[in-house]
Amino acid sequence: MKFERERDAVDMAILRELQLNARLSVRELAARIHRSPMPVAERLRRLESEGVIKGYTAQLDMGKLGHGFTVFCNVRLNHINTEIHTAFAQEVQSMAEVAECYNVSGEFDYMLKVQVPDMEAYRLFVTERLGKLSMLDSVQSVFVMENIKQTVVLL
Repeated sequence: MKFERERDAVDMAILRELQLNARLSVRELAARIHRSPMPVAERLRRLESEGVIKGYTAQLDMGKLGHGFTVFCNVRLNHINTEIHTAFAQEVQSMAEVAECYNVSGEFDYMLKVQVPDMEAYRLFVTERLGKLSMLDSVQSVFVMENIKQTVVLL
């Protein structure tokens, strides 16, 4: 594992502000952390080139887009090895319903965050897409009743 250098207070302040609003201009960002724009712009470029900042995205209201039914789908495979892991990961990449996928430890092998319009769409996803994978052993569904917190902001 590659050693990651420690971030100082200025880097952390930049990252906190960007997590709250990634659309800030360099000038606005610098003003919020009480620094001048040029050094902030340089730090920002460094954080991007080092991969600390992986990209900039918009947070969407999935309910307003017709995909507000969220399910955490715990998946157990019938066997696990490098080839099966790679094949499962490739299959999941092609599933538009899967917003996030994690390889986890414990009783299950993977946890999927699935965003669909409703229960019927989820049933079809499980029976017509996920359930047809030959490496699948079992699925456990956990239905989200309310989203309390969605983002992580560095303290």
